[in-house]
Amino acid sequence: MLKATLRSFLAHKGRLMLSALAVLLSVAFVAGSLIFSDTVTRTFDRLFASTAADVTISPKEDLASRVPSGATDTLPAALAARVARVDGVAATHVDTVVQNITVVDRDNDPVSPTTGAPTIARNWYVTDRSPVKLTSGHAPRGAGEVLLDADTARHKHVRIGDTLTVLARPGSFRVRVVGIATFTTTNPGAALVYLDTPTAQTRLLGDAGLATAISVDAAPGVDDARLKQRIAAELGSPAYDLKTASEQAKSDTDRLGAFLDVIKYVMLGFAGIAVLVGVFLIVNTFSMLIAQRTRELGLLRALGADRRQVRRSVLTEALLLGLVGSTLGLAAGIGLAAGLIRLMSVFGMNIKSTEMVIGWATPVAAYVVGVGVTFVAAYLPARRAAAVSPMAALTDAEVAGAGRPLKVRAVAGAVVGALGVAALAGCAQATKTASAASLLGLGVVLTLVATVIAGPLLVRPVIRVLGGAFPALFGSIGRMSQRNALRNPRRTGATASALMVGLALVGGMSVASASMSASFDQQIDKTLGADFVVQNGNFQPFPQEVTGKIRATDGVGLVVRQRFTPVAVRLPDGERVETTAAGYDPRLDDVAHITYAQGNTAAALSDGALAMDVKFAKEHGVRVGSTLPVQFPAGRHTELRVAALTDQGGSGGYGMRGGLFFGMATLQKSVPAGQDSALYVNAAPGTPKDRLRSRLTAALDPYPQVQVRDQADYKKLVHDQIAVLLYLVYALLGLAIVIAVLGVVNTLALSVVERTREIGLLRAIGLARRQLRRMIRLESVVIAVFGAVLGLGLGLVWGVCTQQVLALQGMKALAIPWGTVAAVVVGSAVVGVAAALLPALRASRMNVLAAIAHE
Repeated sequence: MLKATLRSFLAHKGRLMLSALAVLLSVAFVAGSLIFSDTVTRTFDRLFASTAADVTISPKEDLASRVPSGATDTLPAALAARVARVDGVAATHVDTVVQNITVVDRDNDPVSPTTGAPTIARNWYVTDRSPVKLTSGHAPRGAGEVLLDADTARHKHVRIGDTLTVLARPGSFRVRVVGIATFTTTNPGAALVYLDTPTAQTRLLGDAGLATAISVDAAPGVDDARLKQRIAAELGSPAYDLKTASEQAKSDTDRLGAFLDVIKYVMLGFAGIAVLVGVFLIVNTFSMLIAQRTRELGLLRALGADRRQVRRSVLTEALLLGLVGSTLGLAAGIGLAAGLIRLMSVFGMNIKSTEMVIGWATPVAAYVVGVGVTFVAAYLPARRAAAVSPMAALTDAEVAGAGRPLKVRAVAGAVVGALGVAALAGCAQATKTASAASLLGLGVVLTLVATVIAGPLLVRPVIRVLGGAFPALFGSIGRMSQRNALRNPRRTGATASALMVGLALVGGMSVASASMSASFDQQIDKTLGADFVVQNGNFQPFPQEVTGKIRATDGVGLVVRQRFTPVAVRLPDGERVETTAAGYDPRLDDVAHITYAQGNTAAALSDGALAMDVKFAKEHGVRVGSTLPVQFPAGRHTELRVAALTDQGGSGGYGMRGGLFFGMATLQKSVPAGQDSALYVNAAPGTPKDRLRSRLTAALDPYPQVQVRDQADYKKLVHDQIAVLLYLVYALLGLAIVIAVLGVVNTLALSVVERTREIGLLRAIGLARRQLRRMIRLESVVIAVFGAVLGLGLGLVWGVCTQQVLALQGMKALAIPWGTVAAVVVGSAVVGVAAALLPALRASRMNVLAAIAHE
């Protein structure tokens, strides 16, 4: 039996390789994502471990914020001298590090990485742990001198002697490049600008007595943990966070992990789609191969092979297929990881391919995925093969399963579908986001499973409609192509399901993204009343001098500032909520339209007052007049009175969770070092908006990171951000289509072999080669469009239910992108034509007499 199995596998290797491609793609993405993330993690582990000080003292991060406030956490620089007296300290260094700073050249072009990595300005000093070394020029010696890292200098064409402008919070200042520093470790992709320590303190922080951290070197033989204890005892303050070198390296690695997880999960998403779609392809391939070998299997049974041996024979073929696909996929995954590493190097993150990490978990995961998926997918066809009777060897057996009733599928599909519909209906009726999202996920899974199970039941009614015009348009050729697609509903359903999965995903996400865009458009129209919004391109705060430039621009009538800050609010129900709040200047009503359930803008922005979303207030027992303890950064505490409740339709108002906002005067008392995040600008009476825009643009010319937007620009910005998610879905769709095309090609190729004698007879009675190719193309098109109709129908239902979840967050507009739907249907027909090219060509080249004599 083993010899027969191996011969059978080699006899069908060409057909099985198409299935192996699906295994290869899924394994490649799994292996590639693991290798890439392991390599980057190992590289940065070494970087952080080699550059971290023995003990680092930094301000304690008491509040986290999802929105940058522009304030830099600092501590007294005098701590360095105090810590230097602690027993076991060899040296201390004052660190002044400011991230996401803007540096421009003499043409006002940003000197920053194109990858979106930050530009970091810091003070220059040299230790054994410095990540860079001075390779040309000299160290900065005064207020007008800087060093620049070699990678940034090369990419931005900056040389020693060039003049740059640093746009810092206290104000912008010009500097001259006096030296170039080269990385001695991995370049993380950031741009580094070095100033001398006094200049960094005064120009970046605005105070020569401040620092962002203190780095401590331990004396020889002194343990980091012991030294940390001694320093903590000396400082005796909970306001500082002390970390040893290993703790600091782990903290830095954890922050990097969030970035790596995004890449890893995106690639694993591709792997998941490849696995899901590949299952249909493998099931179909083995089902058809077993159907074609019915007489062969029956002969084996007649010669004495029992059911277990036949089943084992088929599963052994699947195991061989999985091993081949997994091995090739692992090799492709290594290549994919190398390509990603090369791509990161192009963007400035210099990771060496020679340091690629292939841990033991990678090949294990590759073979578990590849072999496991193939084995599981082939199990049902293997059971079907074991059920072949020895009498099949004496008959011209029909395709297995072609004529079996579909009652079991009908019952199972109805039950699972009913549960899925109930879950989706519950999602539409839910009032809490968490429960609605859970029901949505359950409903998506169940309805997908139900559609896959019941797909063959839909083949005959749907394809009769989709191919109804074929006889009229193409005559007998069209009629035969339609009937060929109807011949085996199970096969047609399984082939179309591969395409259905990807199109259901893109259909659902298209509705969700279109609804999000429409909802944001409504919110912008409803709330934004300013003529223009001045805002940083990456939503980072900007220096105060930008605000001064805008206010001084001719034609500006009103400027309202917006700032963000993290806060922690203790609510009457005892819950402590950390969120982001906003601060505004007076006359907010002139640039924004806010709906109030109680109170008004004047009350909300008054000194010591606070506004809150009415729904959030009701959930926590807050009323107008309630006094709430509020914690600001740096441990500052105050009490604010709730003076207004807003009703922005669940959009969260102008803050984050809770819609908290207050007056700028209230904010500046607790966060004096904050920066403006946006300016809402109205034109002065008699000044045309287009003229004011050109003046504002001219005024902001020295600040390329800051942009002027009107309502249309703001909408476009939101649409572009949503489109990023949609592009990812389209990429997943592209992968699904590639595997689905392989499935259609495989199905048609095996179908052609299965119908060899039939094709020979058709050719013998006058069917031309051109007509034969058209018949196979039409069959492929109707199968592909059938998959598209199922997928889009399912996706539209998912999209509508997803919008119901979004509505709980204030995004209440429902939009269905009919243009995308139509384009997908047309694209599916094109996919069907492309998939049929090779099988149709092969069929048309058959020798007529040999085909008629085919067994």
